[in-house]
Amino acid sequence: MPALSTSRLARTFAGKSGPVEAVRGIDLTVERGEILGFLGPNGAGKTTTLRMLTTLLAPTGGSATVAGCDLAGDPAGVRRASGYVAQSGGVDPNVSVREELVTQGRLYHLGRAQALARAGELAGELGLTGLLDRRTATLSGGQRRRLDIALGLTHRPEILFLDEPTTGLDPGSRADLWDLVRRIRAEHGTTVFLTTHYLDEADALADRLVIIDKGVIAADDTPAALKRRYAGSADAPLQDAFLAVTGRGAAPQQNPPLAV
Repeated sequence: MPALSTSRLARTFAGKSGPVEAVRGIDLTVERGEILGFLGPNGAGKTTTLRMLTTLLAPTGGSATVAGCDLAGDPAGVRRASGYVAQSGGVDPNVSVREELVTQGRLYHLGRAQALARAGELAGELGLTGLLDRRTATLSGGQRRRLDIALGLTHRPEILFLDEPTTGLDPGSRADLWDLVRRIRAEHGTTVFLTTHYLDEADALADRLVIIDKGVIAADDTPAALKRRYAGSADAPLQDAFLAVTGRGAAPQQNPPLAV
């Protein structure tokens, strides 16, 4: 069974001039243990799709399962199986790292002793041990993002949704986060669903890339295959392929479909 599967998943909003089809029927499968990069220009439907898959927004059409749980029929099961790290984060600046982690554990129905133990475990795994007694307001951007990810991993989710996790970070902190994502997958088999505007990040991290544009999937393949197909070479910048796929650059290369 895949980690995530959608069939004709759609979302329409009411607009002043009539209905707005933000997502227009997405068919997508993400395998267990896969790191999927979900890309698209602004307004393409990325955030709407992510919010639907994490039960924050109800679809208006289609269906989906996350870790075997039906999105419409078992939203609580989807939430139990999922970790979600929002772009803006959500930590309380007035409490310590330890308090934030323990509170998250308690929200997932861990006893206090269990929550304290889990906080220590997560701190060790994510390089936060020396920061446990620091107020979150004093953390650097990279430290704060590691804490955000720790909070998303508290309940040992099967699939981790990361919404632009390195936005605003310096190059060293970005590299550290890339290593962390790889390690989470390698050590725990966690499926990672990643949205990002940094194409070098998608190229470096993702096993497979899905490019969404105008509410539909425009391309779906490995980074190397997409670059060969749309930019002429596996060594080309991913940006060239992205611009070609979304119609914001040169026309796509007229190469035959790749067997992958």
